[in-house]
Amino acid sequence: VQLVESGGGLVQPGGSLRLSCAASGFTFSNFGMTWNRQAPGKERELVARIGISGITTYTADSVRGRFTISRDNAKNTVYLQMNSLKPEDTAVYYCNRDFPPLPWGEGTQVIVSS
Repeated sequence: VQLVESGGGLVQPGGSLRLSCAASGFTFSNFGMTWNRQAPGKERELVARIGISGITTYTADSVRGRFTISRDNAKNTVYLQMNSLKPEDTAVYYCNRDFPPLPWGEGTQVIVSS
């Protein structure tokens, strides 16, 4: 069972990034998925959640209207489109299975800075 995040990097405020999470080792289409982030010195927090069909989504207040979660069940991949990035979005971003969760992967670093 594995989750591999990618797509992070350094971006200027106002910029965009698209994160990807490739899942393997379980039946991806049977589970909701989440994106989470952990900023330096802070607890990990939920950013977005998506249901098994991709129709039902949730995004945290702090990113609503700027971030969009989506999934491709044929590719066993969940995405996080991040627009209008702010310095406070700087964090390591992790995906996970909604329930039951899996051990955390390595995440992908996002740095928003000019």
